[in-house]
Amino acid sequence: MPEILSIVLDAYLLWIIVYFILTFFLGSKRVFRIFLVILFIYILTWVAGLLNLQISYQILDYVSYWIPLFVILVLSPDIRRSFESAWVSETALEGMTIGSQETKTHVVEACMYLSSQNIGALITIEKYNSLDQYAERAIIMNAKVSKELLINIFIPNTPLHDGAVIIRGDEIRCAGAYYVLSETEKHDKTMGSRHRAALGISEVSDSLTIVVSEETGTITIVVEGIMIKANDREKMYEYINMYIK
Repeated sequence: MPEILSIVLDAYLLWIIVYFILTFFLGSKRVFRIFLVILFIYILTWVAGLLNLQISYQILDYVSYWIPLFVILVLSPDIRRSFESAWVSETALEGMTIGSQETKTHVVEACMYLSSQNIGALITIEKYNSLDQYAERAIIMNAKVSKELLINIFIPNTPLHDGAVIIRGDEIRCAGAYYVLSETEKHDKTMGSRHRAALGISEVSDSLTIVVSEETGTITIVVEGIMIKANDREKMYEYINMYIK
């Protein structure tokens, strides 16, 4: 009987370890890409050894030896966040959308006004992936979305104008949120920090982010690493309605 219990306990602990590893590597597009690169290196090492490619095998084996340290150094922020949220129940955002047509109108009209005044803005709309890890480090508001409030948040030289607003449902979850800037080479080298931040959050979540450039007044919608110009109301409504059902 103790032997059976030991086997069951071993299997359960192994399942927990595998579950957390898969959750960690599949929970972020950036981390998943790094996981694929690491897996590819290990496969190359195995093939080099199988084919007796001595020089290639020695080099790849040396690289493989240092990969765990590389993972810890590069992914330390993600690892820390995973441990922080490991035993916290995830906010259920299933079916959560921007909510009402009135809220969509307030968001679009606020962006159009900010664009006309060349006032920079960064507005992120949650879909299924919770952005609480960013909201918790920002100014929690939980206020009803309105054009006037969005405009006031981004007025230059006010405390919150540099950060991002996160919208959940019909509420402004927080203001003054900061994201990790995208390091992708796809974007224009002259792109500002707001656009890179919008790309960064789109690479690790399924959110939609609206960027208003303070230099040109251009409105850009960013989703899944794709940037789309939307400088008129019709385009903004079209893309928001496509994204949020």
